[in-house]
Amino acid sequence: MDSNDTIKQFTENLFWDTDVSNLDVNKFPAYIIQRVLEYGEMQDWRLINKLYGLPKIVDVCKGLRTLDPVCLSFICAISHTKKEDYRCYRTKQSAPTLWNS
Repeated sequence: MDSNDTIKQFTENLFWDTDVSNLDVNKFPAYIIQRVLEYGEMQDWRLINKLYGLPKIVDVCKGLRTLDPVCLSFICAISHTKKEDYRCYRTKQSAPTLWNS
């Protein structure tokens, strides 16, 4: 399947700020996975799970600098991993913003 065809299967507003013609699922898995986890719908989750597989999704998430706390809890629950294994959990902002307090 062509990368461009795969991107078109995601929810339309998921990549609203990106030129999807330049978005390659093989070159930018971290960007795509984070967007789907934080803003996607269940059909988007099923698509990345089919596209990358749970082990790769977990591996990518472990290296992300930021990830919404709810998304972190979700990925930990379905993969049976600890939050402490994730970079975004270990390196929280020292001065959190008001909406994340």
